[in-house]
Amino acid sequence: MPEYGYFLASEEHDPAALVEQARMAEQAGFQALWISDHYHPWNDAQGQSPFVWSVIGALSEAVSLPIETAVTCPTVRMHPAVVAQAAATSAVMTRGRFRLGLGTGEALNEHILGDPWPPLHVRLEMLEEAIQVMRRLFTGEEVNHHGTHYTVENARLYTVPEEPVPIDISGFGPKATSLAARVGDGYITMMPEEEMVTQFRKGGGGAKPVSGGTKVCYGTDRDECVRTVHRLWYNELLPGEMGQVLPSPRHFEQLHELVTEDMVREKSVCGDDVEEHVSALKAFADAGFDRVYVNQIGPDQRGFFDFYRTKVLPQLSG
Repeated sequence: MPEYGYFLASEEHDPAALVEQARMAEQAGFQALWISDHYHPWNDAQGQSPFVWSVIGALSEAVSLPIETAVTCPTVRMHPAVVAQAAATSAVMTRGRFRLGLGTGEALNEHILGDPWPPLHVRLEMLEEAIQVMRRLFTGEEVNHHGTHYTVENARLYTVPEEPVPIDISGFGPKATSLAARVGDGYITMMPEEEMVTQFRKGGGGAKPVSGGTKVCYGTDRDECVRTVHRLWYNELLPGEMGQVLPSPRHFEQLHELVTEDMVREKSVCGDDVEEHVSALKAFADAGFDRVYVNQIGPDQRGFFDFYRTKVLPQLSG
């Protein structure tokens, strides 16, 4: 039986709202938290993007749930030595309840300093080297590293947790999934695809945790929910690699017309049909996931948490 967590959307909510949602998630019976790590939202309508490490500090005092970034890119915008310090401090503040979710990132967030945006195979190389650097730093020993992509000199983390921070790796294709299986402490993906879970487990992941996430829009008016998803999160339905290569929210907005309300109605969970919500989450369980995180799109957060506390989560725990 998977654990069910709540996915905090930093692109859509300010820090105070995220902390309040975390409190409501704990009260509703969710067992863990994900939080996105972005520099930009996907589009201006989403409207937010706070610095995730500050929010995690607040979450560590507000709730007792485990917390994980979903996901951080430790390769371009932030050097892995800096990410390691942030993650180690987060693990200390949460008393060991923090996991570091990592991925190869998106140009949307990572190109802001003017660095080139590498092709996928280079990004995977950079991610693997970054993980090596961070794991050495998590020991609390002095690290010197002169690698292909990163240099670290006389670096030592003095504030470290008792146990090294677990690192889960995000993968949406076979190459990233292979990396996750080989070097990750767990695997993250966003679709309930049993084939990817099988690849991870057979490729070296074994019994390590597999986590997935999905978005829904609860509300009593299904058509209004469809409009909300179409306005705020149409980017979820854009095809191909656009999510990884487009450099600014403006470019995503230019593609809004590619996604219709009918597409949202067909592919997104919208409204207050309990069985629809339950089925969407059970699909991850059926595919072999250990943890499933759900995010509510739009402003009706309290209605969502009441709905899941009374109607949805009880059916998932049985």
